[in-house]
Amino acid sequence: MIFENFSFGSITIDGNTYENDVVIDQGKVSKRKKKLSKKFRDKYGHTPLSIEEKIPWKCSCLVIGTGAEGALPIMEEVKEEARRRKVKLLMLPTGEAIKELSRILDKGEATNAILHITC
Repeated sequence: MIFENFSFGSITIDGNTYENDVVIDQGKVSKRKKKLSKKFRDKYGHTPLSIEEKIPWKCSCLVIGTGAEGALPIMEEVKEEARRRKVKLLMLPTGEAIKELSRILDKGEATNAILHITC
């Protein structure tokens, strides 16, 4: 998987440009479906990552890119579920998350990701 470009509101992965948050699940890239998390928006001032979303748990490490400025809130239930499943959770601003994700994938580790591409 090659991350070619990331800037506020856009990410290019393997030659495909996405202008929305993405989920990487076992090497497949798809749009993050955050509709179920929108009900928590008022509490956080931003749509958080909640346990109600389809999170790609089938991995040993889940990398969460928290946005260009690191503003994506991650609900405590997500962190608790990662601990319960014994999935290492890395939460970093998206630029840093991409670098770490590339490094981990180069090692061949079972790693998935959720990348927030704005704030």
